Amino acid sequence: MSNTIALYPLSNFTFSTKEAQPEEDPSVSARLQRLQNNYEDFGMRRTVEGILVVHDHGHPHILMLQIANAFFKLPGDYLKPGEDEIEGLKKRLDDRLAPPAESRQFNASHGVDNEWEIGDCLAQWWRPNFETFMYPFIPAHITKPKECKKLFLVQMPERKVLAVPKNMKLLAIPLFELYDNAARYGPQLSAIPHLLSRYDILQILDHKSKLTYTKPSYNFIYQ
Repeated sequence: MSNTIALYPLSNFTFSTKEAQPEEDPSVSARLQRLQNNYEDFGMRRTVEGILVVHDHGHPHILMLQIANAFFKLPGDYLKPGEDEIEGLKKRLDDRLAPPAESRQFNASHGVDNEWEIGDCLAQWWRPNFETFMYPFIPAHITKPKECKKLFLVQMPERKVLAVPKNMKLLAIPLFELYDNAARYGPQLSAIPHLLSRYDILQILDHKSKLTYTKPSYNFIYQ
């Protein structure tokens, strides 16, 4: 495991839109009911999501999807039974953020890499019952959790084309906004600054200068 991750500026990335991707369930209760139905057929649900980090104005930001006005989520989704976690996450990231197939050849011809580099698994969250609460551990009395969600660090390349479904927004949320802000973002997203604190973060400004962000003091040092 590397203790250093390199971040590229938000301005390096190109953003476009693609066809809308309506949510499978019209409500939280409907989603939990589908979870229960699927559990009876396939067992515990496995979900994978990516933590995509860039920097802007000298601070790390997390790329996050906003659905409707107040629902935030990381890109990713649940896996099919028996599906590999890493390959499954790459497919889910493509589903959410890759340009449409007809434009990928154009992007590749211009040197834009649309592969995903999946890094460390930073967290596991467990859903003990068919309810909204998830925990970063399995409660002692739970022998059959209903869902396991894994969060993976995704190393962003120097440049990339991202296409966002028309019914969603892709926002860059700074770490200081997420930190200790479970009231707005929930416990999983507000924990991301803690998950990243184990890394030394190298922020690439351009080919001639670099900005190093070192844990845990949030100081920035020019090289």
